[in-house]
Amino acid sequence: MGNREDLLAAAKRCLYEKGYARTTARDIAAASGVSLAAIGYHFGSKDALLNAARIQAIEEWNDQLGRALAADTDPDATPIERFEAIWTRMLELFAAHRPLWTASFEMLAQLDHAPEVRRAVADAQERARVGLAALFHQIDPTHDERSAWAVGSFYLALLPGVMAQWLIDPEHAPSGRDLADALRIIVADVGSASQNNGQTPCS
Repeated sequence: MGNREDLLAAAKRCLYEKGYARTTARDIAAASGVSLAAIGYHFGSKDALLNAARIQAIEEWNDQLGRALAADTDPDATPIERFEAIWTRMLELFAAHRPLWTASFEMLAQLDHAPEVRRAVADAQERARVGLAALFHQIDPTHDERSAWAVGSFYLALLPGVMAQWLIDPEHAPSGRDLADALRIIVADVGSASQNNGQTPCS
């Protein structure tokens, strides 16, 4: 590997071992065997390097999830069964990558002080919307950009909330089945309300 790849690999290790806020540029340089100056040369700043490492780690997590779902998901599953299966697998992988999500929440607290990191995270967020829409509903943004954005935004809002519950209190955090049951209740409630609104009042 070159210096850039060595720095990324070391930054990912530091994220897992020390977290975002406690990782210093010296920690990354020492873990990578690369000079401090190389961080500025390749990434501009330590925060930009940590953000790149976080994004790469999440993309690896997404790849693992995609492979697991390709192997495990029943092609004849209903949409709600697919929803439950995806969340169940997400939470299983979350347990193995818990430090990554802790670091992600730490990083969000720093965004007001790092505009370049905010821009990088915003770009990653746009990619995540597309990926989530495709993962859960196989929506192709080239054919339906508005639906992909809306559906992806919904799951992007849901994902950190679920992960936060698992970080704070895993004993009482929702499972894939719990989330699917909640979705069934919401869909039934919305459907019932729509039917009632469409009824003509009795004379």
